[in-house]
Amino acid sequence: MDHVVYLDAKANELENLLNGDKTMIIRGATGRKLPYGRVDAGDALYFINNNGEGKVKARATVASVFNSDKMSKEDSCRLVEKHQDGLQLTDKQFKKWAGKRYVVLIEVTDVEDVHPFEIDKSNFGNMDDWLPVESIDAVKR
Repeated sequence: MDHVVYLDAKANELENLLNGDKTMIIRGATGRKLPYGRVDAGDALYFINNNGEGKVKARATVASVFNSDKMSKEDSCRLVEKHQDGLQLTDKQFKKWAGKRYVVLIEVTDVEDVHPFEIDKSNFGNMDDWLPVESIDAVKR
Protein backbone atom coordinates (compact mmCIF):
# COMPACT_ATOMS: atom_id res chain seq x y z
CA MET A 1 0.00 0.00 0.00
CA ASP A 2 1.22 3.50 -0.82
CA HIS A 3 0.46 6.58 1.28
CA VAL A 4 0.85 10.31 0.66
CA VAL A 5 2.00 12.01 3.86
CA TYR A 6 2.03 15.76 4.48
CA LEU A 7 4.97 16.96 6.56
CA ASP A 8 5.44 20.11 8.62
CA ALA A 9 7.45 22.43 6.36
CA LYS A 10 8.15 24.96 9.14
CA ALA A 11 9.73 22.20 11.26
CA ASN A 12 11.87 21.02 8.30
CA GLU A 13 10.53 17.48 8.67
CA LEU A 14 11.37 16.52 5.08
CA GLU A 15 14.96 17.76 5.34
CA ASN A 16 15.41 16.00 8.69
CA LEU A 17 14.14 12.72 7.21
CA LEU A 18 16.41 13.03 4.18
CA ASN A 19 19.51 13.77 6.25
CA GLY A 20 18.77 10.92 8.67
CA ASP A 21 18.22 13.02 11.82
CA LYS A 22 14.53 12.05 11.88
CA THR A 23 13.61 8.35 11.56
CA MET A 24 9.98 8.33 12.72
CA ILE A 25 6.67 9.93 11.78
CA ILE A 26 3.95 10.50 14.38
CA ARG A 27 0.22 10.92 14.07
CA GLY A 28 -2.30 11.06 16.88
CA ALA A 29 -5.88 11.91 17.70
CA THR A 30 -8.61 11.63 20.30
CA GLY A 31 -10.08 8.74 18.30
CA ARG A 32 -8.63 6.17 15.93
CA LYS A 33 -8.22 8.15 12.73
CA LEU A 34 -5.90 7.70 9.78
CA PRO A 35 -3.34 6.21 9.64
CA TYR A 36 -4.31 4.16 12.75
CA GLY A 37 -4.39 0.48 11.74
CA ARG A 38 -3.98 1.30 8.04
CA VAL A 39 -0.20 1.36 7.59
CA ASP A 40 2.08 -1.67 7.71
CA ALA A 41 5.79 -2.47 7.54
CA GLY A 42 6.85 -2.51 3.89
CA ASP A 43 4.34 0.17 2.81
CA ALA A 44 5.70 3.12 0.81
CA LEU A 45 5.29 6.69 2.08
CA TYR A 46 5.44 9.63 -0.33
CA PHE A 47 6.16 12.98 1.31
CA ILE A 48 4.75 16.43 0.53
CA ASN A 49 5.51 19.59 2.50
CA ASN A 50 2.37 21.26 3.92
CA ASN A 51 3.35 24.67 2.52
CA GLY A 52 0.99 24.68 -0.47
CA GLU A 53 3.51 23.71 -3.16
CA GLY A 54 1.74 20.37 -3.58
CA LYS A 55 4.62 18.28 -4.90
CA VAL A 56 5.77 14.88 -3.70
CA LYS A 57 9.51 15.26 -3.08
CA ALA A 58 10.64 12.07 -1.33
CA ARG A 59 9.69 8.52 -0.53
CA ALA A 60 10.46 6.09 2.28
CA THR A 61 9.67 2.54 3.29
CA VAL A 62 7.86 1.76 6.55
CA ALA A 63 10.19 -0.26 8.79
CA SER A 64 7.78 -0.69 11.72
CA VAL A 65 4.50 0.65 13.08
CA PHE A 66 3.18 1.08 16.61
CA ASN A 67 -0.56 1.72 17.08
CA SER A 68 -1.21 2.61 20.72
CA ASP A 69 -4.13 1.48 22.79
CA LYS A 70 -6.24 4.22 24.36
CA MET A 71 -3.88 6.17 26.63
CA SER A 72 -4.07 8.78 29.35
CA LYS A 73 -2.56 12.17 28.59
CA GLU A 74 0.41 11.32 30.85
CA ASP A 75 1.09 7.96 29.16
CA SER A 76 0.85 9.59 25.76
CA CYS A 77 3.36 12.29 26.73
CA ARG A 78 5.75 9.65 28.10
CA LEU A 79 5.48 7.61 24.88
CA VAL A 80 6.27 10.63 22.70
CA GLU A 81 9.16 11.66 24.97
CA LYS A 82 10.58 8.12 24.81
CA HIS A 83 10.72 8.29 21.00
CA GLN A 84 11.84 11.91 20.66
CA ASP A 85 15.28 10.87 19.33
CA GLY A 86 13.66 9.37 16.24
CA LEU A 87 10.80 11.89 16.02
CA GLN A 88 12.87 15.08 16.39
CA LEU A 89 9.74 17.11 17.22
CA THR A 90 9.88 20.85 17.74
CA ASP A 91 8.26 22.20 20.92
CA LYS A 92 5.20 23.19 18.90
CA GLN A 93 4.92 19.70 17.36
CA PHE A 94 5.42 18.06 20.76
CA LYS A 95 2.47 20.07 22.12
CA LYS A 96 0.38 19.03 19.11
CA TRP A 97 0.99 15.25 19.37
CA ALA A 98 1.87 14.48 23.01
CA GLY A 99 -1.23 13.89 25.09
CA LYS A 100 -3.36 12.39 22.30
CA ARG A 101 -5.34 9.31 23.34
CA TYR A 102 -4.29 7.33 20.28
CA VAL A 103 -0.80 7.65 18.81
CA VAL A 104 0.70 6.00 15.74
CA LEU A 105 4.50 5.86 15.52
CA ILE A 106 5.91 4.94 12.12
CA GLU A 107 9.59 4.14 11.78
CA VAL A 108 10.90 4.73 8.26
CA THR A 109 13.90 3.54 6.30
CA ASP A 110 15.37 4.09 2.83
CA VAL A 111 14.33 7.76 2.69
CA GLU A 112 15.23 9.17 -0.70
CA ASP A 113 14.57 12.15 -2.94
CA VAL A 114 12.26 11.59 -5.90
CA HIS A 115 11.78 13.71 -9.00
CA PRO A 116 9.02 16.09 -7.75
CA PHE A 117 5.50 15.34 -8.98
CA GLU A 118 1.95 16.44 -8.21
CA ILE A 119 -0.91 14.18 -7.23
CA ASP A 120 -4.59 14.19 -8.13
CA LYS A 121 -6.45 14.91 -4.88
CA SER A 122 -9.94 14.89 -6.41
CA ASN A 123 -10.86 11.52 -4.85
CA PHE A 124 -10.11 12.78 -1.34
CA GLY A 125 -13.05 14.85 -0.12
CA ASN A 126 -11.69 15.70 3.29
CA MET A 127 -8.10 16.72 2.80
CA ASP A 128 -6.20 15.18 5.64
CA ASP A 129 -2.47 15.03 6.24
CA TRP A 130 -2.42 11.29 5.47
CA LEU A 131 -3.85 9.86 2.25
CA PRO A 132 -3.89 6.08 1.70
CA VAL A 133 -3.73 5.87 -2.11
CA GLU A 134 -3.29 2.10 -2.77
CA SER A 135 -0.85 2.80 -5.63
CA ILE A 136 1.00 6.09 -6.14
CA ASP A 137 0.66 5.58 -9.91
CA ALA A 138 -3.13 5.90 -9.57
CA VAL A 139 -2.83 9.49 -8.28
CA LYS A 140 0.41 10.64 -9.94
CA ARG A 141 -0.05 13.53 -12.38
